Amino acid sequence: MSTNDNFILAIESSCDETSASVIVDGKVLNNIVATQSVHEKYGGVVPELASRAHQENLIPVVQEAVLSAGISLDQLSAVAFTRGPGLMGSLLVGVSFAKALAFARKIPLIEVNHMQAHILAHFIDDPKPNFPFICLTVSGGHTQLVLVKDYLDMEVIGETQDDAVGEAFDKTAKLLGLPYPGGPLIDKYAKEGNPKAFKFPVTRMPGLNYSFSGIKTAVLYFLRDQLQSNPKFIEENLADLCASIQWTLIEMLQIKLKEAVKQYGVTEIAIAGGVSANSGLRTTLQELASKKGWNLYIPKFEYCTDNAGMIAIAAYYKYLAGEFSSYDVTPLAKMKI
Repeated sequence: MSTNDNFILAIESSCDETSASVIVDGKVLNNIVATQSVHEKYGGVVPELASRAHQENLIPVVQEAVLSAGISLDQLSAVAFTRGPGLMGSLLVGVSFAKALAFARKIPLIEVNHMQAHILAHFIDDPKPNFPFICLTVSGGHTQLVLVKDYLDMEVIGETQDDAVGEAFDKTAKLLGLPYPGGPLIDKYAKEGNPKAFKFPVTRMPGLNYSFSGIKTAVLYFLRDQLQSNPKFIEENLADLCASIQWTLIEMLQIKLKEAVKQYGVTEIAIAGGVSANSGLRTTLQELASKKGWNLYIPKFEYCTDNAGMIAIAAYYKYLAGEFSSYDVTPLAKMKI
């Protein structure tokens, strides 16, 4: 590394992961993540506890990122941060820290849209998708189909009208008595089950939009009826229930993805976001891509969930474009691509 290298420190604090990363000239040097386990006993993320944990974790995480990169704060060219979308209290911790550091160092600030960053995570490692490509972005808070025309030129062409698919995974897992976060556990048990054992409704929305609220209601009433006649129904059928729920959710995702490919004539396909770590979704899309002749891109597991590496790569392209923020920037709980 030379004295002319441009080092950017990136901070991610949108929900319950405190993360920092250093990138130099497009190469992510590290991706430090502190996970908050405090939420498990509450069955979901508690915003106040999340923001407190970020306050405790942020300085140690940043220190580790800078030290492991082998640089000092004096060598930073810019500080990047997640502006939104996310939990306001959590975002505020990261934004405030980034503003203070950038102001003290008299270096530029770079705000990053969390959802854009999930998509741009594909440019951290090879192989990288070619423009234009369609990205299915799936997480606990969002489900979107995005037409990606360039690094900073993206258009949402379809999205959920209610629950996100990650939320549907977690809510149905809770109905099954599984601890939080339930999505990964449904994926785990589904591997041992029959996806056609139980039939749940596949919701169809106009255009390329999604709806995932209906499956939670369907599962709720189905379990209520079955438990009346057999109190051990869930226990005896857990793997089949998980496999059937997962199959239904993935089916809804791929139906709209196929429609988007047909409508836009794009066969470069990517998936991003926390739910892209789901093995059932990965396998289904790999098989579909092979059958349809698509080029499919799936990020490494560490770049699927919330992390600062993806914030860093997004910040790098904004740095090249000269897109900087003012010191009076504030976080946004809702922020569109």
